Parts: sequence; C-alpha cells; structure tokens
Amino acid sequence: MKQIEVVAAIIHDEEGRIFATQRGYGDWQDFWEFPGGKMEPGESPEEALKREIWEELETRIVIEHLVKTIEYDYPAFHLTMHCFLCRIESGNLTLKEHEAAKWLNRDELNSVDWLPADKEVLDVIRIN
Repeated sequence: MKQIEVVAAIIHDEEGRIFATQRGYGDWQDFWEFPGGKMEPGESPEEALKREIWEELETRIVIEHLVKTIEYDYPAFHLTMHCFLCRIESGNLTLKEHEAAKWLNRDELNSVDWLPADKEVLDVIRIN
C-alpha cells in the first residue's frame, strides 16, 4: 500500500477557537481538514508545516508542540499525519487552495464533515 506522510496545523486563537479548512479538490472535495500538506524529502515536520501554511494561507505560524501523530488507512494509501498545535505569527489566513474556512469553538468541532484521519485528533483537541 502506498505510504504518504503529511503535517497538519491545528491553528488556535486567543479565544480557544480552531481554524478548519474545506477542501476544494480531489476525491475528498468539500470535506474539512486541518491545513497542511506533504513533507518534502529532507524536511523536518516543522519545516514542512511552516512552508505548507505559507503556501496555502500566506500566513506565518509559530509551532507550539506536537499534539498527535495519526496513522490512518484510506482505501488507496496509508497516511501518517503529524498534527501540531500552532498560533498565527503574521498574515491573514488567505485561502489559496481551499474553498472555505471557519473558526470553530471546541463545542462546534463536530459541526463540519471532517476527513476521516482528521477526526482522529478531535478528541485530543477537546481535552487540551
């Protein structure tokens, strides 16, 4: 089975809300996810996440800590996803690849249709 390793940013604000993005492409179009993407050869997860958030959202982030690494089997591939708690350093979260975005309170996290792997981290977020 194909293996894919990605990074994801759980971006929070001062009010404790979490930033979620809606996919605008591919097999999982319209599902919600934490922004991020694939790691490039030689990149650390942190370097990859900073690059991906800049490319996707024109925003600089501060990575606070690793929340969880998710291992999930999709029908066509196995996903390893490193999820980091982050905050905005600079930028305005400009959507360059996603069709929509929302700030969600912790009690609103189930109000969107998350990608299956991203659902795996929701319980951990609710605890923190």
